[in-house]
Amino acid sequence: QVQLKESGGGLAQPGGSLRLSCAASGFPSNVYPVYWYRQVLGKQRELVARVTEDRTIYYLDSVKGRFTASTDNAKNTVYLQMNSLNPEDTAVYYCNVFWNGNDIWGQGTQVTVSS
Repeated sequence: QVQLKESGGGLAQPGGSLRLSCAASGFPSNVYPVYWYRQVLGKQRELVARVTEDRTIYYLDSVKGRFTASTDNAKNTVYLQMNSLNPEDTAVYYCNVFWNGNDIWGQGTQVTVSS
């Protein structure tokens, strides 16, 4: 079964850190690009990071210098390290790939930044 599963979300204080994971199954580990999106209820989903095959990474301007995306092909997992979190980072975070004609999304993981 083709699947993406995010984990690692939760509650963090402003200035804190979280590390999100996105575990892939049912398709090869070298599928690129890989995307991290986030969405606040009632707002449009926005692209947070994109990792391409040559490991070039695009970041949303508001997360540059704070978030780091990485991949581990051996584990078929993508990560999003989020540091210096602020309340504006509160959202549901999703990972996404497009493979074999399928637009594959995980179920999302909630990140809440609050004191």
